[in-house]
Amino acid sequence: MTMARLIWPGCFTEKNNMFTAYHVVTDRPMKVGQVIRFDEENHSGVWQRVMDKLPLVEDILAHPERYPEPLDHHTDVALRELALEQVRREKYPQYPSRMACLYTSELLENAECWAQWFTDWGRPTYSIVKLGIEGRCFVGNANLCFDGTPDQAENLRLADRYWRVDNSEETERPIPEMLVDGEITVLEIIREVNGNL
Repeated sequence: MTMARLIWPGCFTEKNNMFTAYHVVTDRPMKVGQVIRFDEENHSGVWQRVMDKLPLVEDILAHPERYPEPLDHHTDVALRELALEQVRREKYPQYPSRMACLYTSELLENAECWAQWFTDWGRPTYSIVKLGIEGRCFVGNANLCFDGTPDQAENLRLADRYWRVDNSEETERPIPEMLVDGEITVLEIIREVNGNL
């Protein structure tokens, strides 16, 4: 299954833009009228999982020689997300933080692909919803996400590549992911999926 199309730059960089997007609901069900907020004080589950690994990550970065690869998946993710957040804050502060956002799709066809993938991977998948968003967004390429390593310079290089949406080294078709923050309202339940519940 392939994504329908990909639009770049396709990102709103000003606060208080009003737009719609589609979201595959995986953690817990959503209902019409529900309002979610992501900002500097309201973080996502990604933030909590990264914070849980922070003491280990700090030790890895201080003493990389003590940590042969491969690292466990959640440690890889924490190293990646911390590098992505550092580069975002330094170079791309106009974009939402990956640790304080909702992952969405600009097009319904792309959300349908994500729903199928999540179901195939065994992830609990409830529904696809349409959202009204007053905030910011960033349209990136999920293929540019990477496994974090003890090599912080490499993590930061790859993080910059992600935020620049540099597809020049990619051999696979880009997979669009749209990060949104601000005030997010569930407008409509497009389709119940109910996979792996």
